[in-house]
Amino acid sequence: MLNYRQLHYFWAVAKTGSIVRASEQLNLTPQTISGQISLFEQTWNIQLFQRVGRQLELTETGRQTLIYAEQMFQIGGELEAMLRAGPKEQILFRVGVADVVPKSIVYSLLAPTLELDAALRINCREDKLERLLADLAIQRLDLVISDSPMPSHLDIKGYSQKLGECGVSFFAASALAERLSAPFPACLDNAPLLIPGHETVLRSRLLRWLAEQNVHPRIIGEFDDSALMQAFGQSGSGIFVAPSVIADEVCRQYAVQLIGQTEAVSESFYAISVERKVSHPGIVAITESARRALFPG
Repeated sequence: MLNYRQLHYFWAVAKTGSIVRASEQLNLTPQTISGQISLFEQTWNIQLFQRVGRQLELTETGRQTLIYAEQMFQIGGELEAMLRAGPKEQILFRVGVADVVPKSIVYSLLAPTLELDAALRINCREDKLERLLADLAIQRLDLVISDSPMPSHLDIKGYSQKLGECGVSFFAASALAERLSAPFPACLDNAPLLIPGHETVLRSRLLRWLAEQNVHPRIIGEFDDSALMQAFGQSGSGIFVAPSVIADEVCRQYAVQLIGQTEAVSESFYAISVERKVSHPGIVAITESARRALFPG
């Protein structure tokens, strides 16, 4: 079984880069820390550090161990804060966001939770959908927000609630928009276009619609991260797309022009949880507000 005190000493040395600095931080002698780390290495027959000149550097095993130690002590810190605060502490709401979901949509979905009478503290993490769902399965997350429902091939118990769907809008920086002379969507023909990456649901729908319109833009960039795509679009690199429900916000935030919209290409958003009947106040607030305000009708 792991000796967590020894692991903590290792973590402190790895974070400070020095046994001396770690000893000052932990108020222990360097000999104590060095001896306990040596015992940890002997127990597991591993080497965590190697000396390079006068510096201590992590071995590959040390780097992998540090990744786990970071997660363990972060969770431990959150537990300690909760226990110290007592029963009046805020309810922790752990939300995973698939990295393909536009940041403005995420904010619009989460904003209602900040207005609840029940005090919530949001812990929001962005990652690939499958990794988020794995954490949801072991209850390290309360909710996952995605542009697709729970994949059928995953052996994970989870329930998908559709929050809503909308069409997409096309945007361009002013200088680029002024060069588009034809009406929409013909103006997209041979125009520079930024599109969502392969992991998005929207990508295939968008490309199919462009082909149906007999429009052939020059695809100059593909992005899994919608915020990065919008930043490139803001610079004038190309036309980009975003959900129509946030069209006004995109124009204000990125100082771009709306050049056209279509309902033929739709984007959907889902809340995935392990509960069929949702009881967490944060999830209830998100689903109710999404259907009432963000995606009415």
